[in-house]
Amino acid sequence: RAVVAGERDAVAIQATLACLLWETLPQASWCGFYRRVGERTLAVGPYQGTMGCLRIDFERGVCGACARTREIQLVPDVSLFPGHIACDDRTRSELVVPVVSGGELRAVLDLDSHHLDAFDRAEAALLQRLVEDVFADASF
Repeated sequence: RAVVAGERDAVAIQATLACLLWETLPQASWCGFYRRVGERTLAVGPYQGTMGCLRIDFERGVCGACARTREIQLVPDVSLFPGHIACDDRTRSELVVPVVSGGELRAVLDLDSHHLDAFDRAEAALLQRLVEDVFADASF
């Protein structure tokens, strides 16, 4: 929080958080944001890791489910998630947190891992509080 305190530019915040979380969560194989760019479309934003999907429709994948429902998606085994999108076929688990500001879905924070069950509810809750705090006054 201290690193982005006072920053209002959403892209600057996203880039900084992607870097910090990448350095902090060793189980993550991908860490970054998909920005809402249309009524039901996400586009890749700042991230760390291997190549991300360029665009994701709200009807597809774990990120799409998060965007559609505005609820955290904690998936211990992506092979059991209907419609999972394999941007990296080594991904085994995923955590996606909605970024809501001004009552609107603005983005999702996506964390992937090459390990099964790599993320837990405590991390999900912590990340949800973090994005709520740092994006509260962000300019999108």
